[in-house]
Amino acid sequence: MKGSVRAAATLASSALLAIGGCGFHLEGRAPLPPTVKTPYLEATDRQSDFVQSLERALLANGAELAPERDKASAVVTILKDNLKQRVLSVSNLNQPNEYELTYTVSFSVTAGDRELLPPQEISTTRDYSFDARLLLAKGHEADILRGAMARDLADMVMRRLARL
Repeated sequence: MKGSVRAAATLASSALLAIGGCGFHLEGRAPLPPTVKTPYLEATDRQSDFVQSLERALLANGAELAPERDKASAVVTILKDNLKQRVLSVSNLNQPNEYELTYTVSFSVTAGDRELLPPQEISTTRDYSFDARLLLAKGHEADILRGAMARDLADMVMRRLARL
C-alpha cells in the first residue's frame, strides 16, 4: 500500500516538474519580459472595453502601469479600437434576425526609439440572434459579447507581449 502511494506521489511530482519545465502557465497568465514590465498604455479612448481589458490583463500578469510615457519601459500604442455591427439575416417582415459583431484592434509597441512590435491588427467576430420582442435582453447579450471579445483581444495582445 505504501509503495503504491509513494509511486503515485512520485508520478504526480514528475508530471508537475515536466509541465513547469516546458513553459506551461495558467491561461491568462503570460510571464512578461522585463522590457514590458512597466508599460505605458497610449489610447485615444481609455474607457473602451478593449483598453480596460488590456489594463486588467497587464496588471494580472505582474505589470505596473507607468503613469507617464517617459517613465515607462515600453509604450503600447492602441492605433485602432473599432467595433462594427452588421445584419446577417432578416425576417420576412424585413426585420433583423441575426447580427455579426466584429471587434478590430491595431496596436504597436515601442521602447524608447526601438520598435518592439510594428503596427499589428487583430480582430475577432461573433454573431448573435435578434428578436425585437426581447429587445432589452438582446441588447444585454450584445454587451456581454462585446466584453468577451475585448477580453479575447487583450489576451491575444498579452501573448504577443510575452514573446518579446
